[in-house]
Amino acid sequence: MQALRETIAATAPEAEETISYAMPAFRYHHRILAYYSAFKTHCSLFPGSGAVIEAHRRELEGFVTSKGTLQFTPEHPLPTELIERIVRAKMAEIDHR
Repeated sequence: MQALRETIAATAPEAEETISYAMPAFRYHHRILAYYSAFKTHCSLFPGSGAVIEAHRRELEGFVTSKGTLQFTPEHPLPTELIERIVRAKMAEIDHR
């Protein structure tokens, strides 16, 4: 989880860390960029955008996904480069609002 946090922070240096819905999160231009959390059987990254997840569908094969959630395990983490692309895509989505 620390590596995920550091990757998001490095990719979005303007983003502010916060807690929202009882989870650690990053806020970018006053909007939630991403939430993340660890659970009993998996970890999750919540970019909160079905469009961002859909745009990365091929790269996410092998991971459990839903409309706004990406699930992974410590044994099978999300690749750093993929996290960076997802964060940049969400930032672009926020910038275009």
